[in-house]
Amino acid sequence: MMTGKTLMSYLFTSESVSEGHPDKVCDRISDEIVDLYLGKFGESRVACETLTTTNRTVLAGEVRCPHPVSQDEIIEAARQAVKSIGYEQDGYHWANMTVECHLHDQSADIAQGVDSGDNKDEGAGDQGIMFGFACRETDELMPAPIHYSHRILKSLADARHAGTASILGPDSKSQITCVYENGQPVRAESVVVSTQHVEDASEQDVRDLVREHVMAVLPEGWMCAEDKFYVNPTGRFVIGGPDGDAGLTGRKIIVDTYGGAAPHGGGAFSGKDPTKVDRSAAYAARYLAKNIVAASLAERCTIQLSYAIGVSYPLSVFVNTNQTGVIEDTRIAAIIPDVMDLRPRGIRETLGLNAPIYASTAAYGHFGRKAGEAGPGSFPWEALDLVDTLKSAAGK
Repeated sequence: MMTGKTLMSYLFTSESVSEGHPDKVCDRISDEIVDLYLGKFGESRVACETLTTTNRTVLAGEVRCPHPVSQDEIIEAARQAVKSIGYEQDGYHWANMTVECHLHDQSADIAQGVDSGDNKDEGAGDQGIMFGFACRETDELMPAPIHYSHRILKSLADARHAGTASILGPDSKSQITCVYENGQPVRAESVVVSTQHVEDASEQDVRDLVREHVMAVLPEGWMCAEDKFYVNPTGRFVIGGPDGDAGLTGRKIIVDTYGGAAPHGGGAFSGKDPTKVDRSAAYAARYLAKNIVAASLAERCTIQLSYAIGVSYPLSVFVNTNQTGVIEDTRIAAIIPDVMDLRPRGIRETLGLNAPIYASTAAYGHFGRKAGEAGPGSFPWEALDLVDTLKSAAGK
């Protein structure tokens, strides 16, 4: 894609899945459990995995909280998550599904590595690498294909919840292929939307409804040709959600981040409290990358952080601006530890992550949202409050 400083023209594709996709149902339930515990105690430890299938939801993992959280509370949180998504179908119904809870106390071996002590700072909850990214392809400083894929599904879901798209069900997918010219997206080459629908909805009715939302989301002049606009390519999508396919927490990590336009460290976000750097350090890396681009220090920015379990400071900080930086990448990397405390506790305190703010992240992307979009304190890593500090540190 790149030769020196000249970007070639190319096609690039990203996909999104809706809140009703089986894996996203699991992400939502897992994050509701995180919020339940953080609402009781801000430094609770939670690692909650969820599995869903026909009329059954299974929770497993480890937790630690000084305040009691009953199984009844946990099961009710799972049911309410499914209810809010909109599943009241014979094969998966929030009130009728069986919910099994197999959460247990956190391993003492993990706890001793993470906990702070008299002579020890709080350590990272696991080893790993995390990436953050930002670019100028959209106002939200996100890659265009994943951004518009999310927005199409969010628009359809909002209409379904409002009752203006009653022929649709909760489960859906989108995929956009963008044409890039000289490194910038200029239009959609193709658009794919598969959406669950009621039994008596015609293919044309679904297609017309989806087209309306796609046209409203894409920038003017971006709509693809009609023969490259694919809606329910199989012709029918009545059975969906966990009744149509099993779901698991953490299987949509590329959907959750940058749609493949940037590297991914491999760790999922949902179901994890913010001592897990898989989550909190990925948020910090996005926060830094977004503010670097917003500060006009680069047109695009990739940041990698790495951690070891039980160790507080990151082992490495890497910056790549794809030759768009106004100062050297190594200098930006050197500035980063001066403008943000990247120890796990420092990240949580800087971004206010010890709060029940995670259920709203479970669908339509963890990034590219507005700070406070889902209520006070939500998506704090999307704030642009580090711009002036970065400019000053860079001498700009």
